[in-house]
Amino acid sequence: MLQNIEEMQKLGKENVDLAMKSFGTVSKGVQAIAVEFADYSKKSFEEGTAAAEQLFGARTLDKAVEIQSAYFKSAYEGFVAEATKIGELYADLAKETYKPYEGIIGRFSAK
Repeated sequence: MLQNIEEMQKLGKENVDLAMKSFGTVSKGVQAIAVEFADYSKKSFEEGTAAAEQLFGARTLDKAVEIQSAYFKSAYEGFVAEATKIGELYADLAKETYKPYEGIIGRFSAK
């Protein structure tokens, strides 16, 4: 009976340790994603403001269309690159969050 209690205490401690590791990993991952979103938002706002200033300074309709087209192309390419980067951050977060539990899952699947 005493051995079962000790095993349960050990299992409980292991679960708490795993939860803390997982929480730390999730916290760091979410923070990295938030920083990336903030950086992208700031960059996007600055580029949009610069494009608006150029647009207001355009002397001809052709020049305005050229400026607008260049901005839209740049904004789209930046968005696609950022979406890819954020997707990779989420995938890395999922992998890192799962790592602490691999040992437990391996123990249970081996039985």
